[in-house]
Amino acid sequence: MVARVRRLASQKRVGHAGTLDPLAEGVLPVLLGRATRLADYVQSGRKTYVATVQLGVATESDDAEGAITSRAEVPPLSEPLLQQVLAQFRGDVLQTPPKYSALKVGGQRAYALARRGAEVDLAPRLVTIDDLHLMNYTESVLTLEATCSKGTYIRALARDIALALSTVGYMASLLRTRVGPFTLADAITLDDLATRGVTEALLPASIALPDAPKVTLEEDGARRFANGQALQAENLRATSVWVYDPLGRLIGLGTAQADVLRPRIAL
Repeated sequence: MVARVRRLASQKRVGHAGTLDPLAEGVLPVLLGRATRLADYVQSGRKTYVATVQLGVATESDDAEGAITSRAEVPPLSEPLLQQVLAQFRGDVLQTPPKYSALKVGGQRAYALARRGAEVDLAPRLVTIDDLHLMNYTESVLTLEATCSKGTYIRALARDIALALSTVGYMASLLRTRVGPFTLADAITLDDLATRGVTEALLPASIALPDAPKVTLEEDGARRFANGQALQAENLRATSVWVYDPLGRLIGLGTAQADVLRPRIAL
């Protein structure tokens, strides 16, 4: 994805803000030029997914691309039962990542070790699932919508929900509908991008943190900020502040504490 955008934009500095599994679809923020410095801020935003969970079958990768490892009967499902189980996965939960993941074990990617048949032991991690909504279900398939923190594996969530239902399961499909302020409704396809052109499709960098306050500096202050110097900023306190020059150009992201504005990222 990044390589194709790089070619379309004739821009060397292109980066993404969070990978998707190969079978997944949905929102992938792509940043160009100095805006790539904002990747960590975008990735830290909450993400929303729509996933289907196939019950009764487990795979080695916890998704549809892995080899089947086991099968189990699926108990009779009901909405009260499903709601009771889903409630266990809302809030802060410990989650063991899939062994087929990009996490590093002893300096190597877990999926590379797993593909070689090596034993992969990943420690559980604390993740936050803000919302977990049952959209639909059949005798053996669940459709869920989940809003969660960075680092949450929906494949692992599917696996663990199946186990809580006294069966096994895997993630059959995944659609990411939101990353922070970026939604599927506002997304465009690569074909659309090629037709419209990158310039027409670009969004302002400030959309990465839409709730951050904005401040416009005079020419001297803007020059000092761009050179990495702190400035006086009375009555301004915020973890993130968008900083503009007198011509209305975005020059960077700062932080304001104790009436002092300090540069964080130069744009």
